Amino acid sequence: MTQRTFEITKAATFEAAHYLSEGPEHRPYRQLHGHSFRVEASVRGAPGGPVGWVADLADLDADLRSAAGELDHGLLNDKPGLEHPTLETLCAWFADRLAARYPGLSRVTVSRPTLGESCTLTLG
Repeated sequence: MTQRTFEITKAATFEAAHYLSEGPEHRPYRQLHGHSFRVEASVRGAPGGPVGWVADLADLDADLRSAAGELDHGLLNDKPGLEHPTLETLCAWFADRLAARYPGLSRVTVSRPTLGESCTLTLG
């Protein structure tokens, strides 16, 4: 029988302000402003262990919510590693917090749903 690979995903939301100091001066993103963000983390792998899952979804949920909580209702520019808080930088920031505990971390997506914008970091 062929080994099957699954991908599980959890999501969390947070509200945060930021500004981007680089880029054309007439762009509104240079001014302090806020967004509602959504972050999704996916873990890929073969089911294993006594339960037969890729990873414990409750643990992934708690870890993702904890990381999002570090940013919630804050100024992203003030957080170490987010001095230039683009969607790309946010994806990497979340991946850095989750990768050690979830070696099968395969994707991190950060989006601003009200703007229809998203960025995905693909790992492994």
